[in-house]
Amino acid sequence: MTRVPAVILAAGLGKRMKSKRAKVLHPLAGRPMILYSVETAQRLPSDRILVVVGHQAELLKEILEGCPVEMVHQGRPLGTGHAVLQIKTALTGYKGPVLILNADVPLITVDTLRSILKLHRDREADLTILTATLSDAAGYGRILREPDAGEITGIVEEADATPAQRAIREINTGFYVINTPFLFEALAGLKAENSQREYYLTDIVGIALREGRKVCGMGVGDSQEVMGVNTRADLARTEKAAARQIAQRHMLEGVTLLDPETTWIEAGVTIGRDTVVYPAVRIEGTTRIGEDCVIHSQSRISDCRLGNGVTVKDSCVLSGSVLEDGVGVGPFAHLRPGTVLRKGAKVGNFVEAKKTEIGEGSKANHLSYLGDAVVGKDVNIGAGTITCNYDGVSKHTTVIEDGVFIGSDTQLIAPVRVGRGAIIAAGSTITEDVPPDALAIGRARQANKKGWAKKKKKKGSRGRKR
Repeated sequence: MTRVPAVILAAGLGKRMKSKRAKVLHPLAGRPMILYSVETAQRLPSDRILVVVGHQAELLKEILEGCPVEMVHQGRPLGTGHAVLQIKTALTGYKGPVLILNADVPLITVDTLRSILKLHRDREADLTILTATLSDAAGYGRILREPDAGEITGIVEEADATPAQRAIREINTGFYVINTPFLFEALAGLKAENSQREYYLTDIVGIALREGRKVCGMGVGDSQEVMGVNTRADLARTEKAAARQIAQRHMLEGVTLLDPETTWIEAGVTIGRDTVVYPAVRIEGTTRIGEDCVIHSQSRISDCRLGNGVTVKDSCVLSGSVLEDGVGVGPFAHLRPGTVLRKGAKVGNFVEAKKTEIGEGSKANHLSYLGDAVVGKDVNIGAGTITCNYDGVSKHTTVIEDGVFIGSDTQLIAPVRVGRGAIIAAGSTITEDVPPDALAIGRARQANKKGWAKKKKKKGSRGRKR
């Protein structure tokens, strides 16, 4: 198929979003909305991608940095026709068709756009419009057709439509293929004679028909593809549709989602085959999960890397962490950024780790906090262990070498090092380095006072009688 320029309209203010943020910068399944249109255009037979920007153009430039796009600035937001006119200079000398997309309609598929490009070429059209038939067409421009032949006779925006026209269910999706010589001639003749005082791109349909040009329409197969985002409610509906698309993709690639409707997977996530994801799991950001993993319910995983055969039990929160093959986490564990669990390590219930490496085969199974620590291989960390990493001013590191046994309820006052094979007695407060293979006891000697409790109770009883 011949390559054509793709033009993405992204300059709108998005007033109905009631937001300080430009509409196309709002996140959809974890990514700015604008990126969906850009990535779709990249997968088309397109030799150039032009993005028309206006409101918050500098923020858009940051988001699109590294993308193969050319940004074209629209000054005053004077409508879609005026926006498209801004690309004229960029396309000087080009005589072929151009594909026009809208950045606030992010779920359009490559297959649909390929089909409209093919129809435009096969029918030798001057202008081809992608349409959709909706049960509720409120908010969209309506397609006008001849009663008998069904040929398109125009498009009317809802604000300018009559009651009879508003009853029409076929809508304009905002996607077009237009031959450029006609496009720029028509745009030059647009007038802002409407309730919005804007230059509508849709008005060139009437110009084309008056000039006897060939206008074609193609209906989209799945109306969810053309769900536009104008309000927060629209964004929520589109989020759900995007989530269904993402879930379907993962299942087709060999991932088991036990309840896709309650599983939330963002667009940048990758998951390996034969991994099982339980209901009510949220996986976000750039997370990569290997094969044969099991992610249990109520867990949230953000920007993490999980190897093969990892098990995350119920109600864990993982962010910015690396879990190598065979690691087990949870339930109710919290891994904060900078945490690395080496092969076969275990972190159990109510354990929190931050900027900590836990070595191969090591275990911290219960009720512990490990912060700014380096833990070697085959270490056992007893329940209630705390690395006291913060002195009120600075963070300090705790190093626990291979084969160490840490007894329950131990406090390690950083900076401190526990040597290879050492044992820390339960209930200890460790303030100095422990040599290899030593036993460290850092607690007060127990003293038993015989009969003291009995005397105390008797004295208390006499006081109550008075």
